[in-house]
Amino acid sequence: MFSVFKNISSKKKSILLIALILVIAIAFETFQQLYYINRYNIAQNVSFFDLLKTQSQSWIIWVLVSIPLMSIAKLNSKKDSLSISNYLKSFLSILGLVFLSILLISITQLLRTEATFSFKYLISEYIPFFTFQKALIFTLGYIAITIILHYYFANEQLLVKVEELIKVKNTHTDLYNKLRKDIDDKASILNIKIGNKRKIIAVEHIYWIEADDYCVKVHTENDDYTMRSSLKALEEKLGSNFLRIHRKAIANMNKVTEYNLSNTPTLTLENRVKVPISKSNLKAVRGFIS
Repeated sequence: MFSVFKNISSKKKSILLIALILVIAIAFETFQQLYYINRYNIAQNVSFFDLLKTQSQSWIIWVLVSIPLMSIAKLNSKKDSLSISNYLKSFLSILGLVFLSILLISITQLLRTEATFSFKYLISEYIPFFTFQKALIFTLGYIAITIILHYYFANEQLLVKVEELIKVKNTHTDLYNKLRKDIDDKASILNIKIGNKRKIIAVEHIYWIEADDYCVKVHTENDDYTMRSSLKALEEKLGSNFLRIHRKAIANMNKVTEYNLSNTPTLTLENRVKVPISKSNLKAVRGFIS
């Protein structure tokens, strides 16, 4: 049952919920009146369906008057309208619709029962009677419908924004894929913090990078710099000429002058520094050089 309900569109769900509220409200009021009639012996042989027929006109008026609730809910579903003052205006509008419903019901009932129309009876008898009888349930019904419509319109706006974001994402993805063919998105510099200053090092000047606890040491031709990073993060950031040759070392293969594949394999860099190659990374080094 719940799986079937999930497959229903949000619009149909809103309609079903409003219809359910209407049915519950009508049934509740009809049972309430039937209880009072039987409890105080107001009339004899009155059934639920007899009362339902007499109440149908009132509820038709109630439904017709509820049409402006769509505009009220749509207004409150907008982001820039979410304020206490707007919600207060909405509540006052609902109370106005409730009063209008009661006024129209009172007039129709007066016209049906009285030979001549009398404002005196309308104000002194009919309006107070239907206010006490209908006001509470009419108000709760209108509030429930407004909340359902509010969430429906808010969800509708959210879906529109999601669609717009998907289009923006697709546009940017296509643009990125076109540009990446011509532009290398790997880092061309490293920004290293030294005290209160920043040192900018061109990646092409780096010989090799060494792991040092929670930091790394960046070795250039003349200087070494400590940087707060990991080898893995830098490996993803640097170009394809930087190769992981050891658990604790990344080498700039453009700076390699020779490599030794003896029992302790090493790479010799342009500055004559020898960097060890681990057995697990030896295959990758051979593949790169070949």
